[in-house]
Amino acid sequence: MFIKVGTRGSKLALAQTDWVISKLKKIYPQIKIEKIIIKTTGDKILDSPLSKIGGKGFFVKEIEQALLKEEIDIAVHSMKDVPSDLPEGLEISCIPERESPFDVWISNYKTIFDLPSQAKVGTSSLRRLSQLKKLRKDLEILPLRGNVDTRLRKWKEGQFDGIILAEAGLKRLSIEIEYRRFTLEEMIPAVGQGALGIEVRKKDKKIKELLSKIHSQETAICIEAERAFLKTLEGGCQVPLGAYACVKNSKLFITGFISDLEGKRFYKETEEGSLEEARVLGEKLAKKLLKAGGKEILKEIYKG
Repeated sequence: MFIKVGTRGSKLALAQTDWVISKLKKIYPQIKIEKIIIKTTGDKILDSPLSKIGGKGFFVKEIEQALLKEEIDIAVHSMKDVPSDLPEGLEISCIPERESPFDVWISNYKTIFDLPSQAKVGTSSLRRLSQLKKLRKDLEILPLRGNVDTRLRKWKEGQFDGIILAEAGLKRLSIEIEYRRFTLEEMIPAVGQGALGIEVRKKDKKIKELLSKIHSQETAICIEAERAFLKTLEGGCQVPLGAYACVKNSKLFITGFISDLEGKRFYKETEEGSLEEARVLGEKLAKKLLKAGGKEILKEIYKG
């Protein structure tokens, strides 16, 4: 059997794809797998924050088109890049075990609380920005885009006093650097952060059967809750929000927030329930936040 795997060309995307391929080859050594690198809109626009160019979908659209045209058989995505609605005929059939979902602090200052006033912090994520402002209103938060190497280089050159990255990216790229992981109280992750999603054509039963061997049901349940939260809030990259779900003692817990851009009106809640209620819990949490004040924030952001 011969499988074509579609991926973005960034170092991280390739590392993620190689990880998936190695998992499959371990189980099916006879399979031949070819990597097809596809340049997405998000890879071409590097000088603007995602919130300005429309955000979600920019890193998957061209790859999904290749899937629909049968130029590739599977696509490996970071789940946090995958929009709530998928094109007709496609589905995420496999979500492998999640890597760390958390954000990390990289700086010569041990924590963000040790930074001097007006220190420069780099991030292009509105989710991180609003939570940073909630913690430290006196910092100068500047846009930071590019791949992980580029972001680290900009920090090392002294353009920033500290930067925030996803721990999963550092782990997948085997980057050895000292960092401090943010707690869930300080920084709620992006929906799907640390998880991979493997997208296929719905009709490809054989491919789905192969992928089922590397699927993690627990991770998939957590991602289902987080994505139901996102879909109910209809949030893209223009809205500061985040959610993280986990399983503890056979129960599902999901914590989420929505905020204005300054981190002043900040609404955060947690829901818990059974694993079978994943989607319902995500929706319930989102509705609770909308009622608390999230509806006004969404109105203002989309009006502006």
